[in-house]
Amino acid sequence: MSCVRTLLGVLAALAACGAVAFLGYCLYFDRRRRGDPAFKRRLREKRRAQQQKAEGRGAQLWDPAKNEKSQELFLQEVRMGELWLSRGEHRMGVEHLSNALLVCGQPRELLKVFKHTLPPKVFEMLLHRIPRICQFEVVQLSNPCQRTRYSLQCGKC
Repeated sequence: MSCVRTLLGVLAALAACGAVAFLGYCLYFDRRRRGDPAFKRRLREKRRAQQQKAEGRGAQLWDPAKNEKSQELFLQEVRMGELWLSRGEHRMGVEHLSNALLVCGQPRELLKVFKHTLPPKVFEMLLHRIPRICQFEVVQLSNPCQRTRYSLQCGKC
């Protein structure tokens, strides 16, 4: 029994020494790598290349045809929302208006317009739907979504 304990103690000591040696090895080479002037230069170049690549992607993402389609979708959703609201179907109207809010490039401005044009009951229903809109957008965009009760603060804001 004491032989097993001794063996376990020796193995634990060896494991601890190995972990300390590995950690020391990592720290030593990390310090050497960071102190190397060529490393800093390569890191700056890599960051510049990533930034230029991201800017290039941003230019490619803006496609007038896609912008036109999203504008058409936005207008269609607003029209459908107005149609359902005029028929007295508030839930369907709010659903289409929330879709328009999702597609809209400036959701805060659209909310201000909705606040002044929609009946208070319908506007309140739309505000209660905003957290669901943000969650749906986060799933699509993989961005964290923070929201407050009366304002949109999604990836678009």
